[in-house]
Amino acid sequence: MDDIKLGLVDDHNLFREGIKSLIKKMPRIVLVLEAVSGRDLLVKLEDTDPDVILLDLEMEEMNGIDTITQLKHSHPDIKIIILTMHKEERMISYLMEIGANGYLLKDTNQKELEEAIQSVHNQGFYFNTYVSEALLKGLKNKKQYTPVLGKDYKLTSRELEVLHLIKEELTTAEIGEKLFLSTRTIEGHRKNLLWKLNVKNTAGLMIKAIQEKIIEL
Repeated sequence: MDDIKLGLVDDHNLFREGIKSLIKKMPRIVLVLEAVSGRDLLVKLEDTDPDVILLDLEMEEMNGIDTITQLKHSHPDIKIIILTMHKEERMISYLMEIGANGYLLKDTNQKELEEAIQSVHNQGFYFNTYVSEALLKGLKNKKQYTPVLGKDYKLTSRELEVLHLIKEELTTAEIGEKLFLSTRTIEGHRKNLLWKLNVKNTAGLMIKAIQEKIIEL
């Protein structure tokens, strides 16, 4: 199994040093990029290609929100985990909807940080209890939202099976083994789901499927 290449973006030197010391204890996770702002990150991405980025929100020279927007256009395959002190439920819901793959508070422990990095890399998303509750509350507060299950999406029974297994955080290979299908076939179903629900990544797929009440969180 290849190492997970990690990027770290935060403008506080002391915090970065602390995270770096934790990452050194994580097997198969390697820090390949370090940046102090979104703009600094974009410059360094010209030479380095991380799989996952830990991203702070409040930074000078391009904050976290603007950085997510830019990354989704210029580097859509990079997974993003927000690492911040902000606990606002609206903020969490918004950032996940615009393209973040995971959300952690800065007081998280090493075990959860490692779990989040691996989950985002392997499954495309990481929803802990706090994020799940924030997303559910965010959905309840969208009073104008009307689900349109079924008539517009026309998901097949196999696509629904794959969708529920993605929600259970199974990898493509694990889903294929469970359904006795090749990984290529599962990837085809995953791409169809992204296309039918009009989303760009697995985290967006989960959020949209919950919004439309196709699955429950």
